[in-house]
Amino acid sequence: MKLKYICFLIAALLLASCRGQSGEKDAATTQDGPAVAENFKVQKPEAEWRAELTELEFYILRKAGTENPGSSDLLNNKQAGTYVCAGCQTPVFRSEHKFDSGTGWPSFDREIEGNVAYSVDTAFGMTRTEEHCAVCGGHLGHVFDDGPRQTTGKRHCINGAALDFIPAQ
Repeated sequence: MKLKYICFLIAALLLASCRGQSGEKDAATTQDGPAVAENFKVQKPEAEWRAELTELEFYILRKAGTENPGSSDLLNNKQAGTYVCAGCQTPVFRSEHKFDSGTGWPSFDREIEGNVAYSVDTAFGMTRTEEHCAVCGGHLGHVFDDGPRQTTGKRHCINGAALDFIPAQ
């Protein structure tokens, strides 16, 4: 009987702690957005961000959430243009640096230099490099060292809902 109780307790704890791919990273956020040591040029109260962004954009940009893989309309976008932060319209990636990583998220081999900021993310028991818009601090995604070797070797794995796309003229 005691073993049954212990097994049930362990199973309940494991289920309660599982958040999946779409988990929100509470520990790395503050009331007004990502907890990074920088002061960003665009700063707004949470209520203003909520009013300006869709629910999904707010969840990703301001609460460091992650969209479900394969769910972004921008995943298979092949048009020439610029990807901008959905929170403040700062250009962060160019279409010529986009590639199909097979991960289910839009991926780029480089950022627009100076427009993306970085911090250390230790959520989910691993250390990753988190990417933010350098102007508003919005969470964009993460960068990994498993990108195309013929270019930078980097894979900027970005939430499509964190981006807007502006087609080339």
